[in-house]
Amino acid sequence: MNEFDVAVIGAGGAGMMCALEAGKRGRKVALLDHAAKVGAKILISGGGRCNFTNIGAGPENYVSQNPHFCKSALSRFTPADFIALVKEHRIPFHEKKLGQLFCDRSAKDIVDMLVSECDKTGVQFFLNCECTKIRKSERFELQTNQGEFTCDSLVIATGGLSIPKVGATDFGYRIARQFGLNIVYPAPALDGFRFNPEDLKRFGDLTGVSVDAQVTCNKAVFRENLLFTHAGLSGPAALQASLYWEPDDPVLINFLPEFEAERLEQWFLRKKEKGVKSEVKTLLGELLPQRLAETLCALELPPHVNLLQLSGKRISDFCRLLQSFTLTPTSTIGYGKAEVTRGGVDTDELSSKTMESRKVPGLYFIGEVVDVTGQLGGYNFQWAWSSGWAAGQAV
Repeated sequence: MNEFDVAVIGAGGAGMMCALEAGKRGRKVALLDHAAKVGAKILISGGGRCNFTNIGAGPENYVSQNPHFCKSALSRFTPADFIALVKEHRIPFHEKKLGQLFCDRSAKDIVDMLVSECDKTGVQFFLNCECTKIRKSERFELQTNQGEFTCDSLVIATGGLSIPKVGATDFGYRIARQFGLNIVYPAPALDGFRFNPEDLKRFGDLTGVSVDAQVTCNKAVFRENLLFTHAGLSGPAALQASLYWEPDDPVLINFLPEFEAERLEQWFLRKKEKGVKSEVKTLLGELLPQRLAETLCALELPPHVNLLQLSGKRISDFCRLLQSFTLTPTSTIGYGKAEVTRGGVDTDELSSKTMESRKVPGLYFIGEVVDVTGQLGGYNFQWAWSSGWAAGQAV
């Protein structure tokens, strides 16, 4: 029998952070994972360079049924704390945009750093280790394909359902339910949108077209790149909006966010006053990718209409369409492409200071398995580090 003070199930970012912090405190720690390698999601993140934190990470960047829950962990282990660790390991990095920090070389640098810190504190790794049963008497007892483990503190760091090709499962939710904890219904997030059949006909020929746009969903507003795909919409603006989207919600697109509504109208009217005879789709092509300009014109205007043929009201209505275009997706693309899972273990069930279950002493949930989901841009990794650190001080 393998006897430990702490067993952590899930050797991703949150799990390794918790394990190494517990190890620093002299705890005997086992880190179990069903995969053959640690940190699979870290390795594929950020195009292989790992957007490991965001220097501006704060509670306002997270979605949860309790928006205050994440404050304690985020304030006690901050982006600056993780950056200090990265610098200590001499990992070169850069800020890409909007506070997003990436490794210069490879995401493997972050994984190697965490493994090194775990090794330094005596954490024992058990890979290819399938946990088949958990029960609690005086201690937690874990049945696995590598024998039985016992521990005083059990940490679930198994993530959500997103990207099953790297090993995502519902294990964490099953354990939470086994011990009577409530689950906020999971859904794919930071994910693209699927067009409804009508919009697929209208925009299906725009695959590969991208545009700087402002996307609004349930009062959340993002201005970033928007990409048309064969199925719907992708790109950072769509991915951000998906975090706030519920089925049947409309998504509002401003294709020309650099213009205020009146300024865009005036842009066309000035050209009309100068006697410009160009077709509207040609003029709009000065502001938008030509294929997108042609498609938007075809939705609202007669074929080959020129600017002089349009009344002031028609121009005004067309500008309103360009800056408040409404789509109603049928769904997001799904867990296969979603970067994270929204929802998870209800934060009402956990201590915000320690991440420990209020119902089951010694049982902890950290990282993506918890109902705290960050926006795109390094925020979810920061939650992994912060929640893992918080539990590591308590187990």
